[in-house]
Amino acid sequence: MKTLTVRLPDVLVKRIEQESQARRLSKSDIVRERLTAMPPPRPEHPLADIFAEIDRMPATGPKRNAARDKKRLPEIIRAHYRAAKRHYRQ
Repeated sequence: MKTLTVRLPDVLVKRIEQESQARRLSKSDIVRERLTAMPPPRPEHPLADIFAEIDRMPATGPKRNAARDKKRLPEIIRAHYRAAKRHYRQ
């Protein structure tokens, strides 16, 4: 088992300490329980970052244009593909 040091707000530490004393478990056991009880992360859609970039396009100024967004989609996909390729080469 590995050790991980985490900085927590005082309020959270106090709650963990209180639960630890009440249940007569170590603080590490309490934190481990909580972390294992968390739902597993949902797998993200492979195009989620591309859709997010389209959504980040400015909504002010000229009205959002679905046709323009659709036209830019191949350009955005190519840019993400190139960035991913560079990331794997390093």
